[in-house]
Amino acid sequence: QVQFVESGGGLVQPGGSLTLSCAASGVTFSRYVMSWYRQAPGKERELVATIPSRGSSTNYADSVKGRFTMSRDNAKKTVYLQMNSLKPEDTAVYYCYAEHVQFSTLQYWGQGTLVTVSS
Repeated sequence: QVQFVESGGGLVQPGGSLTLSCAASGVTFSRYVMSWYRQAPGKERELVATIPSRGSSTNYADSVKGRFTMSRDNAKKTVYLQMNSLKPEDTAVYYCYAEHVQFSTLQYWGQGTLVTVSS
């Protein structure tokens, strides 16, 4: 059974930090490009960051550059999103997304984890 399970969300004050994790099972994780998306209340889902299957040249949305760091550990089948200097506008449900490097129809979403930035 294929699963991508996010964890690590919660309530944090502005300026604080959180680290999200997304753990995969049932797939050859190293064959997937991984991304983090987020969806704020009343807004469309937006791409936050993407990391290639081998973990080089990560790309970020302009809104999170310099504050968020995405990484992956293929041995642990896990991708991470380190979020620093959090702002209220970072409040959203964060989802991990997986797309196979060769077969683009193999796509999976996690269930999401809520991040709330508020004082």
